Amino acid sequence: MGGSVIVGLDGTGNSVPAVHWGADEAAARGLPLCLLHSWVSQPLNVSIAQEAANKRRYGAEVLGAAEATALELHPGISVTTEQVSEQAVDALVERSRQATLIVLGSRGHDAISGFLLGSVSLHVLGRAECPVVTVREDVAAANGEREVVVGVQEGGTQGAAVLDFAFAAAEAHHSRVRTVRAWESAAVTGFMPTALANCPDEEERAAEQEKELADILTPWRAKFPGVDVVEHVRRGRVAPVLLGSCSPASLLVVGRRMQRTPMSLGPVAFAVLHHSFCPVAVVPCS
Repeated sequence: MGGSVIVGLDGTGNSVPAVHWGADEAAARGLPLCLLHSWVSQPLNVSIAQEAANKRRYGAEVLGAAEATALELHPGISVTTEQVSEQAVDALVERSRQATLIVLGSRGHDAISGFLLGSVSLHVLGRAECPVVTVREDVAAANGEREVVVGVQEGGTQGAAVLDFAFAAAEAHHSRVRTVRAWESAAVTGFMPTALANCPDEEERAAEQEKELADILTPWRAKFPGVDVVEHVRRGRVAPVLLGSCSPASLLVVGRRMQRTPMSLGPVAFAVLHHSFCPVAVVPCS
């Protein structure tokens, strides 16, 4: 993937951590950074006049400050700015077709209503054709351990995009990958009591899950030989297991199914976006 790292700016404090994260990622991957702001999508709580000229002027100030921040962090990166007159969701989704990834800021854990319910972030997460990373204003990736945590529930082509993104991110940042696979006991997954006697015991099922994970990871270990891999298999539901594994991490990576409906995020993606204390990457999968 050789496209830009695009950071969507809404003109609030939510954007500052996203600019930091996006600049770091562009520098680590040797990619250009694009800062994008939609003047027609400015938040209502920004006290500026409603005239278009004033909104454009404000947008130019937002972009200028973000560009200065990015170049101060990484003077050698290529930074471009773009102010658009289309809605932010439409602009970001359109550019996701050529981008390597999109970075968005989000509110902290005490203000999720603006993030999860009908926000720009939610729509972009559900429609973008490239991975989208959300960075909360109350957390910073630099505070986390240099570890990329990735959920591995499916192999084959469905899980390939998720693993490829996670391993590439770890390689770029010289960090390790923690591959997390969750499984549930027979009593939880809906087996009838009369069938329990024919089910494998817990130790056998755990061993099967460990082998499946190891088999899935074999080609990725070969493709990224310099990346240290930790295999993490735990009993439990997927979202809690992932969240319990990522608290010290610098990035959590999950997938979403590519659908034509605008709201295609599944329950696991919703849960980790809501509760994760590290940046979250949502990767579209076929």
